[in-house]
Amino acid sequence: MLKVYLSGEIHTDWRERIIDGAKGLDVAFSSPVTDHAASDDCGVAIMGAEEKKFWHDRKGAQLNAIRTRKGIEDADIVVVRFGEQYKQWNAAFDAGYAAALGKSIIVLHGPDHAHALKEIDAAALAVAERPEQVVAMLRYVLHGELPG
Repeated sequence: MLKVYLSGEIHTDWRERIIDGAKGLDVAFSSPVTDHAASDDCGVAIMGAEEKKFWHDRKGAQLNAIRTRKGIEDADIVVVRFGEQYKQWNAAFDAGYAAALGKSIIVLHGPDHAHALKEIDAAALAVAERPEQVVAMLRYVLHGELPG
């Protein structure tokens, strides 16, 4: 079974499109928590409230980092999505961490981000613009099959 970690942008349906497109393939997907409020508040919900927003956010970020590191370490392939609307600084970290571990990385972003993400793209083994291209890559990796 191929283990794929889906990292990055949480505001669009790109994960669902990949997971739906990969039905029938021997792939197990994992990802960060994509419920924005739950992700932001996990630290204080588990470890207790903080007066200052900085410490509130830090608790959540560190707890999420444990989950993210585990997901990336366990993955065979890490797909990192950079969306159009928000800056995904955590996705840049995830790509760097995966690269440092020698993981196979697929970066997913639109053409408008090509210049800004050129160094991250250079660390990846593949760059896609659409989730369907990622599915085609997974199918090729598993079965050597080309689209169409």
